[in-house]
Amino acid sequence: MAPSRGPGWPPPGGPYQWQPPPAPQPWTAPPPSGTRYDRLARTALHRWWRPVVGTLAIVAGYLVVSLAFGLVAVLVSLLSGVPMVMSGTQIFADPLMTLGFNLALLALAIPLVFGAAWVVQRRRSGTVSSVAGRLRWRWLLLCVPIALVAVILGEVAQQLTFLATGVSTGFTWVGWDRFLAPLIVIVVLVPFQAAAEEYVFRGWILQAFGAYLRNPLPGIVVGAAAFASLHGYTDWGIAYVFGFGLLMGWVAVRTGGLEAPIALHAVNNVFAFGMTAAAGGLRNALEQGAVPWQTIIGTIVQFAVFTVAVLIIAQRRAIQTLSR
Repeated sequence: MAPSRGPGWPPPGGPYQWQPPPAPQPWTAPPPSGTRYDRLARTALHRWWRPVVGTLAIVAGYLVVSLAFGLVAVLVSLLSGVPMVMSGTQIFADPLMTLGFNLALLALAIPLVFGAAWVVQRRRSGTVSSVAGRLRWRWLLLCVPIALVAVILGEVAQQLTFLATGVSTGFTWVGWDRFLAPLIVIVVLVPFQAAAEEYVFRGWILQAFGAYLRNPLPGIVVGAAAFASLHGYTDWGIAYVFGFGLLMGWVAVRTGGLEAPIALHAVNNVFAFGMTAAAGGLRNALEQGAVPWQTIIGTIVQFAVFTVAVLIIAQRRAIQTLSR
């Protein structure tokens, strides 16, 4: 005899009741609250292989972009009638075109870093910029005049050291007719080039190590060493770029982001490229080598003024240094 099926049959939640599909999980995971800048890649979705694969993806992506840019250079040469020379640091017979091409190529590292953070590490790309999950533009713009003062004071100290030691810099003004066009290219492109280097060496590398280690020092040192190795300086020049990398890595951790390092890097490079162009040495703007010891005096002044001022202002303005 079949069991009685009175009112209320079938029971609620029977085997054939439709169930809604589970809500899709977000692609990215935020860092835990109170996380330091160098540790922002250590999210709930972190796996040991993500920083490694992300690094390889950035390197491979940059090689592909470089090859594509090489084809663009050939096309530009054909359309403009400016021959390619491919001698030393020169790509085109026109040194201004060479400078612009190289600066634009370096700037393309920024989207590669953002892409690796989002696709491979599955975190918000903005966490490479700062603990706020974005580039803090007001803080960046506040750091620019501080950097400008530091760079000018450093240059003054350097020139006084040259004068005191009897060394002539031999600077000659090239004239506005030959300076204006390079100045425009430098002001427009150099900030992106400087920012790209910060995103790679003080952003990605620092946070890649921070995904494994609680101490930021190894990431700071490796990032500074990699930064120095990709420059062609010798003797005192190596000390300068390595010291710059160390200091900017430490400042990034202390201020919670890349804004201060980008500001000093961009202002310093605009000033350096601008001085070279003003002296008519644009053809040698990308060449690096020996640096006289007198420049280290200016470097020490620049680093000291910028670091002390930035840390004091960051503290007074309560700049965010940990994730929320």
